[in-house]
Formats: sequence, structure tokens, C-alpha cells
Amino acid sequence: MPEITSNKQRLTIRIGRNSMSFSQVAENEKDVIYEPYVIKSGVSMAANLREAFKTADLLLDPPARVRVVLDSDVLMVPVELFDEKDIDKMYSHTFPKKEQDIVCYNVLPDLNAVAVFAMNKDLRLVIDDHFKDVKVITAISPVWRHLHQRSYTGTRHKLYGYFHEKRLDIFSFQQNRFKFCNTFEASRANDSLYFLLYVWKQLRLQPEYDELHIVGEIPEKEWLQAELKKFLQNAYIINPSADFNRHAITEIKGMPYDLLTLYIKGR
Repeated sequence: MPEITSNKQRLTIRIGRNSMSFSQVAENEKDVIYEPYVIKSGVSMAANLREAFKTADLLLDPPARVRVVLDSDVLMVPVELFDEKDIDKMYSHTFPKKEQDIVCYNVLPDLNAVAVFAMNKDLRLVIDDHFKDVKVITAISPVWRHLHQRSYTGTRHKLYGYFHEKRLDIFSFQQNRFKFCNTFEASRANDSLYFLLYVWKQLRLQPEYDELHIVGEIPEKEWLQAELKKFLQNAYIINPSADFNRHAITEIKGMPYDLLTLYIKGR
């Protein structure tokens, strides 16, 4: 089995809107130790993380290096239009930025784009108090990179949908750029069906020829696939085990697809 591509001796903390987990490459460099954490409702994520340092196994004696994988709202900016001095203004014009947030960004050179996102200041303070080397990335960036490479297989245009945290990211690529990229609230399968078909029509994709691929925490998976098949000839659900050649960590229960992709394919 191939070694995992992620940095060794670096803890990964994945933080979503209502979820948190800790993971790390095992000593054999082929497996991953994955520890989900039960979030206490009504308490800030920073307070939850402080409490986790008292009880989570992977946080009892953590390494000095950490990678924070943040599942939050992302603003995509073309590289040629990006200016670091303007990111606060740009982000606040797109999303309701709170005073206790700091704006971060990841450069995606292979996609000629910059992903801009926000992180809670108190949460960052807790992390900085416990780690010397901190890297913060947006959760969906490894998914974009992996599926961008998949888009080159065959001659058909491909549209992708990634379900996570009751949201749906829909995106498509044209050579080394995004052709479309947007996020929708998608806790219900009916809404998801509408968004996917609306974007398909907007991009003028061909229902008899082009492809739709969806993956992640798909609501009413069987129903949604059956409904998509009524309109699109080539609508598929990505199976992570098959996608990653039956890699052992795809069997880890509850691990999000973006985290699987990060460990197997790298950032």
C-alpha cells in the first residue's frame, strides 16, 4: 500500500460549522488515526477546542506542527485580480464578516485562483497557544485539486457536486481555471436536485453526452441519483473506495471526503 502523502508528524484539526475532528498519520506511514470530537451545542468552537485538549487522545501529547482544515464560506478570486491588501474588503462584501473573524487565503496556482475565507480570532488564539507551526487551509481545496485532475479523463465536460456540512459545492473546470464555482444550502434532496440541474442548464452541458459526478454526505442518495438519471444520461456517485483504489483509510467511518483526499492525494 502506498505511503500517505500528507506531512508526517503534523496533527490535522478539521473544523466545520458543527463538527470537529483530529487526525494524524500513524507510525507505519500508511494508516491514519482519526478521532472525531462531539461538539457541545451553545458553546463556541474555540471553547470546544479548549475542552478537547483535556480529553481527546490525539491532543494529550500533540506534535508542535498542526494543519487546520477549515470548512467555511470561501470567496474565489482569480489570481490576476488578487491583492492581499483588499481581502478584508472583498470578503466582507461577499459574506457577513464578523468583527471577531480574521480573513485568510490559500493560493491555488494550478487553478489560477485564490481561496479567501474567515477564521474566528479566539479559535486561532487557542491553536496558537498550543502549536508552534500552524498551517490553515480551506477544507475543499484538496477536493478541487483532485477532481480538477479527474476532469482531464475522457473528452466529456464534467460537472461536480460535493456535499458537506449540509451544503453543496458545485464546480466545473475549463483547462486550468474554474468554469463555475458556487455553494448552496442543501440539507434537502429536492433543493440539491434543483441546484444541480440549474447549474447544468446554465453551463449549457449536454444531457446525452456530458457527465455529472457527486460525492460526500449526499442526502437521500438513492432518490437523488434516480431523479438525476431522468434528466442526465451520465450522472454518477463517486465511491471513495473505488476513487482511491481501495486505500485502507477509505474504510475509516465518518471521515469526510475532503480529509480522505488530503491524506491520499495531498493538498
